[in-house]
Parts: sequence; structure tokens; C-alpha cells
Amino acid sequence: MNVRNITFALAAALSIAACTPKSGMDKYIDDLLSRMTLEQKIGQLNLHSAPGFISAEKVTEEDENAKLLRQGLLGGIYGSGDPELLRQCQEIALSSGAGIPLIFGMDVIHGHETVFPVPLALSTSWNPELVERMARISAKEAAATGINWVFSPMVDICRDARWGRIVEGGGEDPYLGGELAKAYIHGYQGYDDKYDTDEVLACVKHYALYGAALAGRDYNSVFLSRQEAMNGYMDPYKAAAEAGAASYMSSFNEFEGIPASMNEWLMDDVLRKAWGFGGFIVSDATAIAEEVNHGIGDLQEVSARSLQAGLDMDMNSDGYIGTLKKSLEKGRITEADIDRACRRILEAKYKLGLFEDPFRYFSKDRYAAEVYSEENRAAAREMARECQVLLKNNGILPLPASARVAVVGPLAKNAMAMTGTWALSSRRNESITLWQGISEVVDASYAEGSWLFKDAHLEENVRYGLYKAFVPGFQIPPIHPVSQEAMIAEAVAKARRSDVVIACVGEVPNLNGEGSSRVDISLPDAQQELLKALKATGKPVVMVLVTGRPLTLVWEDKAMDAILNVWSPGTEGGHAVADVLFGKANPSAKLTTTFPRSVGQLPLYYNHKNTGRPHPDTADYKKFVSCYIDEINAPLYPFGYGLSYTSFTYSDLRLSASEMPMDGSVTASVTVTNTGSCAGDEIVQLYIHDIYATSTRPVKELKGFQKVHIAAGQSVQVDFTLTAEDLSFYNHDLEWVCEPGDFEIMIGSSSRDVQGTTLRVQ
Repeated sequence: MNVRNITFALAAALSIAACTPKSGMDKYIDDLLSRMTLEQKIGQLNLHSAPGFISAEKVTEEDENAKLLRQGLLGGIYGSGDPELLRQCQEIALSSGAGIPLIFGMDVIHGHETVFPVPLALSTSWNPELVERMARISAKEAAATGINWVFSPMVDICRDARWGRIVEGGGEDPYLGGELAKAYIHGYQGYDDKYDTDEVLACVKHYALYGAALAGRDYNSVFLSRQEAMNGYMDPYKAAAEAGAASYMSSFNEFEGIPASMNEWLMDDVLRKAWGFGGFIVSDATAIAEEVNHGIGDLQEVSARSLQAGLDMDMNSDGYIGTLKKSLEKGRITEADIDRACRRILEAKYKLGLFEDPFRYFSKDRYAAEVYSEENRAAAREMARECQVLLKNNGILPLPASARVAVVGPLAKNAMAMTGTWALSSRRNESITLWQGISEVVDASYAEGSWLFKDAHLEENVRYGLYKAFVPGFQIPPIHPVSQEAMIAEAVAKARRSDVVIACVGEVPNLNGEGSSRVDISLPDAQQELLKALKATGKPVVMVLVTGRPLTLVWEDKAMDAILNVWSPGTEGGHAVADVLFGKANPSAKLTTTFPRSVGQLPLYYNHKNTGRPHPDTADYKKFVSCYIDEINAPLYPFGYGLSYTSFTYSDLRLSASEMPMDGSVTASVTVTNTGSCAGDEIVQLYIHDIYATSTRPVKELKGFQKVHIAAGQSVQVDFTLTAEDLSFYNHDLEWVCEPGDFEIMIGSSSRDVQGTTLRVQ
């Protein structure tokens, strides 16, 4: 489908729709707009953070919002989960001249008060039903506190682990990302636009291409062609629109020389016209003001351009409220531009039922029953079990409950490390730590073992950088009060008295997430020193890795007896990790991001293009081919990789037909056998490769996956149906096409381990 042709088709459809009778919502909003002043309309486009909430470099003063509310100059508030504060704000808004209710937003990213695994971890379940259930619970908890708009899901595709916000997304693959995006939308919003009091508006972010930031440096520029953007990155945004997403958040980056928050091609041509999105678009925090730094114009100019491009709501820049009236008076914009954006905000409030009952999202009874309940915490534990990737196991796992265990490492008793980044409204200090979970199962000793980093200044920034920057008078606790040598000595002594060591290492929350890009993605040096000392004891070492991104783990992969990547697993993380370590649950998660061997390989991703001088991934250096002198091309752990406590074999790959007409379909089948001694879940993955096309195509593209449960010694047949839609791509002219020819069809346990056959399409 051609983006431009879709635009014309949609214009015709909208022309026909304009002749149909107006709905009750349209009539209501027509009447409301006719009674609103210009200032009130602009006020609806103004979104402020709650008092004290740190958003970019802006912290709203206590009385700032109240002043604007009394004048009817705020459309919404975000950043607070305090029901009393939100109720007070709503009461002030209703008493203003316009009397229009507020919407209340919140960064509910992977849970509200009950926290689930971070989004990157959730994606490794390859289970859209799990993701939808997580979003459903999160929506219920948020709604009970008065929140009716969540800034989630983040669907940015990321191929560079240096980018800290990789933790918030679904990985590197656009197909899997699209399936997960739909699950998030349905979990938050339901399946229609009639919102119950436990359903909230989703906000898809960051639109668009934010995850392609150059060098993995947050807020950096993006350099992509439109074709690469459409094929490699845009599918999750499109899938969210098709699922009925109510709102989108523009991204900080530029694209094709135009900041995303004023990029008409992205917001109007693609999102609205080609994909049919009818909701509203809000900027990310201070993104409009930041367009000035991009060199586009002063605040008045960039505000006008953003509005005209389709950006409806200004988050914390005060660009709209401060300049749109001036731009209107000078003829730079029209009142129709303002009305269009205002209408979209009012429509969202109408659909939420706020004009009927502005307080319908406040419920002390629902809060008591549905927030941080035993049922929700049980769900968090269950989901965290399914999101742990077993990266290595020499047979030591699962551990027997009779083992003498030493639990060591700076993350063993770190409750905040369990909740991870973007857990603003959580009861993070109540999270079950790794130590708690393990010590409830087995008699264990404990030692902190090491600092986070040898560099005290770096550790200070990681632990307390946010407080230093935004909390006046904050007193930094002592850094490194005990020597590294003494801490390691204690850990080694306890390791020697144990049968096995569980080393809890990795990233604390401020080491990943927004504003946390890294040039060195290895395990921090002090923690590596601890692992080497533990290895020297001769005791088996199980490394429990807490992280929000892929790390370079070449030495650890060689030295450790087992590596269990638990990410930041959430409120019940310690219990869930213990469930896997001691065999109560069999790990089944698989990576959705490639783990490099070296940071110098980045960006690194499975669905790359070939070169004119290809070189086998695992082959040694050779002159005049595409490779490195000092490292092989292969990643350490590929996309789709993950081990189990059992083993699976694939056999009998076959197609229902060797040829397929353009309007037909073919079934690809494979037999998967559990050759191990216990039942397990296997994620079966289907990839394609368009062998010859008019534009270069990736060496592999994921086009299907199924999670199957197989008893020990049993086999199952797994079937995938393929049509021309699955084999299509955006060509150089941005036409969505399936070209006739030969396609390689591959099925396997990861992007590296596949069997293939050929399909001819004609």
C-alpha cells in the first residue's frame, strides 16, 4: 500500500463521512467549543506536571497549577498518583470559567503500585496475553487512584544497547514489537472506545523513531531513510493505531531534519491519514521548547509549526499557552488550527465519561480492593517467572533445597533494583529482594561483596544523580564506607563455606532508563572483581544478572557455571527468581535483543542487511571482507536465544506446498520434541528471507512465533500460515508490496538456530 495513495483514499472517505449525521459526541463538543473563549481553547492544549514532580528540567511550583486552573488554562496534569491532590485539582478546574474537567496522566510503564518486570523483560516472555494481562491490572490500579491516562506503551525499536531506554521497549524486532503493542493497548483500553472506570487512555511513545538515536545517546539525532524507517521501525506504532490507541506522544529526536514534534510527514501524512489515527498527540516533556535548540526558530515559531503539523497538546513547554494567541493575531496560524487540536482533547475527555462524572475515576473502595492486592502480587510473581532468560547452565541449575548457599553481591538486598526504572508510584521499598526470596527456600549466608563501581564519583552519580540535580540541600550518604578489599574478603570466606555461590550483580535502576546512556556496557568493574574472586575459590558460581539492557559478558559466559538474566523483575522479583533457581518454575524466556560480544559491534541486530562482501559470523578475520580485525561478527547471545531445564529438537520442516499464488496461503510446519527429563515451554520462531527483491532485504525477518508446552519425551507439530501479507515490505517508493520470487522459510529455536526450506511465490 502506497502511503501517498492511502492519503488520497482517506481524504475521499473523510469527505463522505463529513456528510453523515453528527454523533452525540460531535454535537456536544460543537456546542462546548462555541461557548469557549480563545484562551480557554488554548488552555485545553496545556499539560503541566504535578507540583514537585521532576519532568525534564522543570519542577512545577506548588501554586503554579492552581493559578492556571482557576483561569481554565490547563487541560490536564500528570506525574502524581495522589488521589487527594488530583481530586483537589479537578474541583478547582470545574469551578473555573470553562468548567472543563482535567485528564490525569501518569508514567504507568510496567505497573502502578504493584510492579511487574520491566517492559524489555516482559517482551522476553514472547507472550502477548501476559503483556495484556499486565496492562489490564496496571490500568485497574491506576484508575482507582484517579489516573485515566497512562504514558505507555513505549514501542520504540532499539538496536543499540548503549541507549538506556531500551529497557522500556519490546526489543529490536518490529513484528514482535507490533504484537506486543496491540496487547498493551487492549490491556489498558479494552477493545472499544467506551471506557469503563477501570480502563484508561493509552499513550503510545515515542513517535517516532526515538530508539534509533545515534550512538545510543539519549535525545540524539536519528539518521534513517523513510524506507528503512517504515520497514525496520514503524510497525509497532502502526499496530498500536490499528488496535485503537487513544493518544500518541511525540519524540525528542529529529527525522529528516525536522524535529518529530513538528514533523508533518510523521504525524499527519503517516499516523493520521495513512493509518487512520483519530486521537490526540501530546509532546514529550518540554519537547516543543527543545525545538528551539534544534535551530528551527524561537518558541513562538516552533509552537506554531508544531500545532500546524498535528501536535495537539504541549507538555510542560508553555509554548502553546504563551505564544499561540500572538501567532493567531499575526496570521501565523488560524483559529481552526486551535479548534482542531482542542476538539481532539475534548473528545478524549468525552469518551472517558468525564463530562458526565468528572470524578468517576476516584474510588476508595476500588483502591482498597484492587491496588497492591494479594492477587496482583501473585500475578507479578507468576509473570516474573516467565520473563527470566537462562543464558548459560552447565547443569548446576536447578539447585537442590538442601544446598548450602552463599548469596553475595551488591544487588542481593537491593529492593529498588527489583522494581527497576519508571516505577514512580510503586511501593519499591517493599519489593521482595533476591536475598529474601532465596533465604525463604534454603539456609543461606549473605555478604554484600563489592561496591557498584570502583569510581566513587560514578557510583555517586548513579545512585544519587537525580537527587543532586533537583533536590535542594540533598545530603549525599557516604560512598564506599567499607573498603572493596574487605567486602570481597567477607564474600570469599562465606563462599568457601558453601556448596554453591549465587552472585547477584548487574545494574541498579539509575544505570538504565531515560538519560542513562552508557559507552561501556560491561558489568561494572567492582562487580567483575568480585566475580573473579568468587571464581578463584573453586566453588560453583551462579550469576543472577539484574539488568535493563544487553551487556557484554564474554568473560562471565566462560567463567560462570550458570547465568540467569532476571532483568528487573518487579514487586515479587525475589520470590520469582527463587522459583526458577530451585526448580519450581522452568525458565522459558528468550531474548528480544541481541547481546554483543563487544560494545564496538553496536548497533547489532539479527535482521540486518547483507553486504557485498559478507563474512561468516563466527569466522576469523580475513582481509577485504566485512569483519573486524579484533572480534568475530557473531553476537554473544543472538535474538531469540534462551535455555531451559529441558532440551528440544526440531525436525521434519515442511511446507504444504512449494509454490504459492499471490492470493493464496501456505502452511509451514515443524515437529518439536522435548528430549529432556522435565516438561517445558518452547518458543518456536518462524523467519523469512526474500532472496531477490527490488530493494535489499534483511538476512532474516521474524514473521511468526508460538509458545508451546511439551511434556518430557513428547512431540508436537507447530503450524504457521503464510500469506503474501507476511512476505510484503515497503519498496523504494514506499509501496507495500509482495514481489514474486523465491523466499527462504526458516523455523527454529532462535534467530541463529533454524532449519530452512524454499517457497516460490508467483
